[in-house]
Amino acid sequence: MRFRSVSVAALLLLPIALSAQFLDPNVLKKPNPVDAWPTYHGDYSGKRYSELTQINKSNVNTLTLAWEFKALATAESANNVGGPWKPGDPTYWGGPSDSYRIAGSPLMVDGVMYISAMDRAWAINARTGEQLWSYFFKTRGGHHFNGNKGMGMYGSWLYFVTPDAYLVSLDAKTGKERWYKQLAPVEMDYYGSTAPLVVGNHVYTGIGGDALDIQGYLEARDPETGEVQWKWYSTPQNPGDPGYDSWPDDYSRKHGGGGPWQPLTYDPALNLIYVTTGNPNPVGATQSRKGDNLYTCSIVALNADTGKMAWYYQTSPHDAHDWDSTEAPVLFDGTWEGKPRKMVAQAARNGYFFVLDRVTGEHLLTTPLVDKQFLNWTLGINAKGQPINNPKKESSVDGVLVGAGNATNWPPPSFDPQTGLFYVGTSESMSMSYLVDTTDRPEGYGFSGGGGGNSGGRQGIRAIDYHTGETKWMHEGGGPQGLLTTAGGLLFGHDGSTNFCAFDAATGKILWHTWMQSLPTNGAQTYLLDGFQFVMIAAQDTVYAYTLNR
Repeated sequence: MRFRSVSVAALLLLPIALSAQFLDPNVLKKPNPVDAWPTYHGDYSGKRYSELTQINKSNVNTLTLAWEFKALATAESANNVGGPWKPGDPTYWGGPSDSYRIAGSPLMVDGVMYISAMDRAWAINARTGEQLWSYFFKTRGGHHFNGNKGMGMYGSWLYFVTPDAYLVSLDAKTGKERWYKQLAPVEMDYYGSTAPLVVGNHVYTGIGGDALDIQGYLEARDPETGEVQWKWYSTPQNPGDPGYDSWPDDYSRKHGGGGPWQPLTYDPALNLIYVTTGNPNPVGATQSRKGDNLYTCSIVALNADTGKMAWYYQTSPHDAHDWDSTEAPVLFDGTWEGKPRKMVAQAARNGYFFVLDRVTGEHLLTTPLVDKQFLNWTLGINAKGQPINNPKKESSVDGVLVGAGNATNWPPPSFDPQTGLFYVGTSESMSMSYLVDTTDRPEGYGFSGGGGGNSGGRQGIRAIDYHTGETKWMHEGGGPQGLLTTAGGLLFGHDGSTNFCAFDAATGKILWHTWMQSLPTNGAQTYLLDGFQFVMIAAQDTVYAYTLNR
């Protein structure tokens, strides 16, 4: 780690007394806590907005590096080693990997930052970047391509998910392994990447997978023991279940994918968790799964204590293009047609922006997220605000040119209640989509068709007015990326050229930037310690913290 700047010199004179490393449950309930970052988005809402103003438009140009931490952990170097693998055991699919990046959101509680990457975890002093402990998980393999979104915390216990689909619990003070529980069998090609969400005495984890015809589901587990409290399947399981007839047969219904592999959001007043689901399987060979294929590619509201569904909204009925709708469901209060409304918004991978009433699921708005020529896969919008599939743009043996692609993806957006704008990194592209399985058998496997040879279009950050869906400004460059807004009038992101930037949230003007050795790999975060506001970002295996030079 390295220390820099006048402000850091002042910091080092302060008494450093790390407290009990305990997360008070009341902190999780606070909107926008300023002296902690206790969950993936900073609070339950998903806005990734901070009320801190010490760093603002007038002084952000003096932001300077306070410290940096290179996160290194191997089985030989870690303070703590755990996991299920034993010498002689086989490993599956991607297997262990020495390559990793910090893709998720570290937690910051009681002056300690908790960081995770694939099969690894660290605790560091959030004031100085000094390492306190490290942990290495001996994996059974699994896909190591999707990163790790971060940790959840309950009291003095930490939770994170491994690529081979285990939920691991650590002691926050020591990094020692408490237990690990299998979420799904890696042998069936499941993978884990989400950041667990903690609400009350529930730890929620979702599971994903594309390559085989598997079943997606969400579990609530006991934070002390790791035992399952309830499970919600992302496709209907039994006759009479809502949406049961949106699948043609029992096999496709119970092997239909829809994994909820992204972090959730939560409304404490309504006691609802908001779950977003992935694509149906098989991905390209849609002829074996006729129907809307509920509840894949959907936003679903569940009772936080029981898992009972309150409502759902499907953003891509009968998805034919592998456009997971797992992007963050962002909760905010505002006005709609002149009246107060509790809303949830999503910028979706299929190229559309959606606004719903989060109490009832009532549809309020659907507008294009990207330019319309990249939405050639749809014939328009139906009465429910859902895109209508264009059958001529489904995968074919000879190939078909399809737009939208990854209009956005898993990196989290941000919503600023001051500007009323929703900020999201976007990408415009066209690609060829080919069909490789022409049978109508129910056992269609994974990627039986899909894209290849992307042709890139514009990339950049869009600032969207949620009332109309209109893009108020766009900074070209950057593409899908994690974002952060603050009450200081700032938006933090990158420009696509390895510059970490502070933008004017109202206009998109770059007010400050710093060059990095690679593009940031997670979304920025901010917190206040000892009177100093820090802004933190990760790039590959290194965490950087900035503060004002004063």
